[in-house]
Amino acid sequence: MPMAPGELQEPRPAPANFQAFLASLFLSKIADQILLFLVPLVVFQTTQDVGWSGLAFALETFPRFLSFPVCGALCDRVSPVRLMRWSQLWRGAVCVAGALLGHAFGGVGWLIAASAICGVLTTQGLMAQEVILPRAFHQHRFEKVLAYSQTADQSGAVLGPVLAALLLAWGPWQAVVGGTAAIFLLADAAASYWRRGLRADDLGPHAGHRGKHLVGDLVAAAAHLIRLPGLRRLVIQAAGVNLVVGVTLASSAALVTGLHAQSTAWYGALQTAGATATVLILMGIAHTRIPAHRLGLAGFMLIALGGLLTAVSTAAWGYALGFLLVIGFDKMFSIYMRSSRQRIIPASDYGKTTGVMALLNNLAQPLAGLAVGAFAAPWGVGRVILALTAAMLALGALSMLAGRAAAERVRAG
Repeated sequence: MPMAPGELQEPRPAPANFQAFLASLFLSKIADQILLFLVPLVVFQTTQDVGWSGLAFALETFPRFLSFPVCGALCDRVSPVRLMRWSQLWRGAVCVAGALLGHAFGGVGWLIAASAICGVLTTQGLMAQEVILPRAFHQHRFEKVLAYSQTADQSGAVLGPVLAALLLAWGPWQAVVGGTAAIFLLADAAASYWRRGLRADDLGPHAGHRGKHLVGDLVAAAAHLIRLPGLRRLVIQAAGVNLVVGVTLASSAALVTGLHAQSTAWYGALQTAGATATVLILMGIAHTRIPAHRLGLAGFMLIALGGLLTAVSTAAWGYALGFLLVIGFDKMFSIYMRSSRQRIIPASDYGKTTGVMALLNNLAQPLAGLAVGAFAAPWGVGRVILALTAAMLALGALSMLAGRAAAERVRAG
């Protein structure tokens, strides 16, 4: 079928190139997960204070979430393939610098700073992948593409904590961060191989964005959130989920190694079990045709149940079950979110609008970390988790009311 004038011809990568793309996601996730594993654990081991661990998590994650709108807008203006590769190369360089500075001057501040900068670059890589997936692999059902890409991502999450725990037992965090740089460079090599299957103009920026200002892009994205039906409901739901995911990530190291008196190796095994559960769930989604809205509802309710279990369990196995529910079903809910917004947002504005949505969704995670830092001492961590789980359920109810009001306006109109 002939292409319309000016229409972007979509590439159809060879299987080997598709595997290389997945390998790049896999390696990037291993490296990113090592940094996320190190910061709260090293800070808690250094200070023996869960409040400082929560604050360190917030400092680490705020920059990566605040950068979503700009990174998303860049994906509509610059080739997302190029942005993905830049992200990997610069993360490798930052890890090398952080390891050398930490070795020379000491202190965990260099670890937090390196992780925060890498977090911003990770956001750019994530947004580039978000734009690449529906364009490069459009010949497949999008939920299946998401399931396979997230399986590669979560397979990296399976190995990341194990590798981090092994390396941390072998040497100081500076050596672990230096090794992480090499993994980012391997991820870039895989992306470079995948890119060989593309022509120079494949997956380039949309022509309509040339000459526009970045501020104008962000204004257009905000207008979509206000006007396009369904997007506000998705933002509210995801913000609620990320409150529970954020408080789980921020407090897990302290609760496992402190309150439940388990070893670092046990904590690493729990992280690995969570990622393994996610991979199994994603593979099930890839081979079934469950409607996206059912995936979203099931994921939301199981995450809420997991939050309740982590809040009230006094035994390590009860906490572990709650942790597995939160981490394992987070990506199921993510598939619902990503497939829903892909159907709603215009392709030419997909990067910028998704970036603004991701900012609003994910700000809940560092806010949860701040809540742990501010209220863990006077309230206890369990009560903080319980309060944020209640807030998640309240936001879910609010999103249902918003959806019902929107449907009534449509029928009235």
